[in-house]
Amino acid sequence: MSRVAVISAVLDEPEKCQQDFNSILANFKEIIKGRMGIPFDKERVSVICVTVVGDVDTINSLTGKLGRIPYVSVKTSFSKKEIDL
Repeated sequence: MSRVAVISAVLDEPEKCQQDFNSILANFKEIIKGRMGIPFDKERVSVICVTVVGDVDTINSLTGKLGRIPYVSVKTSFSKKEIDL
């Protein structure tokens, strides 16, 4: 069963971590349904929200990989409802 989830990420010093962040997202492109990014150029911070649909283990794997990148903080919120794909 799959769930809908939102991964919220804050990138401090995005120039140092954005390439790694995007590379990991590219490896999970099959579960990504949408992405929104808001740059705070003056503050040198970026906020990114990624909507995903997949099994809990895959989503947690993605979140874990993103969270291990220096300068990146992530949190994931899951829907309580399971869905069939």
